[in-house]
Order: sequence, then C-alpha cells, then structure tokens
Amino acid sequence: MDDERLAKFEAAYNRAYGQITAYAARRCDSPQDAADVVAETFTVAWRRVDELPEGVEATPWLYGVARKVLANHFRGDNRRRARTAELDAELADLYGHSPDTEVELDAIGRAFRSLPDDDRELLSLVAWEGLEREEIAKALGLSRNAVRIRLHRARRRLSGALAEAGVQVTAESRLVLAEKPQGEML
Repeated sequence: MDDERLAKFEAAYNRAYGQITAYAARRCDSPQDAADVVAETFTVAWRRVDELPEGVEATPWLYGVARKVLANHFRGDNRRRARTAELDAELADLYGHSPDTEVELDAIGRAFRSLPDDDRELLSLVAWEGLEREEIAKALGLSRNAVRIRLHRARRRLSGALAEAGVQVTAESRLVLAEKPQGEML
C-alpha cells in the first residue's frame, strides 16, 4: 500500500511540479516565498495522497491546493505587516524626542527592518507577544542565558540602527532597552 501511495504522489509531483512552481512564482514577491508555497502545496498533497486524483486530474487538484496555500501565505504576510506597523508605532513612542513626523516614524521602521531576522524575531517575541526570557528560551530551544545575551545584543543593535537613522534615543528608552521590566514592550 505504501508503494502505491508513493508512486501516486511521485507521478503527480513529476507531472505538476514545474506548473505549480511557475504558478507560485508569478504570484509571490520573492523566489523564497514561491518555494515555500510549492513546498507546502506538495506537503498537503503528501498528507492527503488518498484524496489526490489519479493521472492528469491531479494537476488541477494541486492548483486548488496551491491557491489555498497562497491565500494563507498572503493572510500571514498581511498580519506580519500589520504587526510591523504596530511595532513601528510602539517603537516611536519609546524612541526619540517626539516622533510626530512621518519621516521619523519611517526611520524607526527602517531601523527595525534593517536588523537581522533573528534580532527582529527576538524583539518581536518580547514586544508583540509579551513573552518573558524563559518563555522565549522554550519557544526558540535556547537556554535562558542565551536568550538574555541575544536579547541584549539585539537591543544594542536596534539602538545603534536608530542612532544611525538619526532617531534620538531618550534616557527613558535606553533604560527600557537595557532592562525590560515585566509588562513593558522592550
């Protein structure tokens, strides 16, 4: 039975991989996003191989799966953008003398987005999710001490990026960068 399922999946994969890849590539902003969509599409196909139609009927079925995977991808992307906008506003409240101007808010957003992915993820887990170091350690599979060190370095890089962007870091925001009391953003 497993050999039949594997053969069915491989036949569909070999027949439709190029088409599904082109479909995803035309709709995604980056090749990496397209690759993720294709991978998820064929993961769903593997999990649901018993529902996968035989022969040429598999390709339209895979297009349907890819369409749903893309919709999920776009929803996730929109949520991520909304969270970034929220974090930009929160960062604006913490850093700078009075970030009333759009120019300064943009600078704060650019400074945050210029950080490495790992730094943004760590700062986001603290700011958006409100996780404590111990919770972050569990989520990332790190020791609490490793999280403490990485968080310190991420905050320092954020502070440097803000300074380079011309955003004035106040004494209050520096204190928040250095020590995150429970309930505060960074």
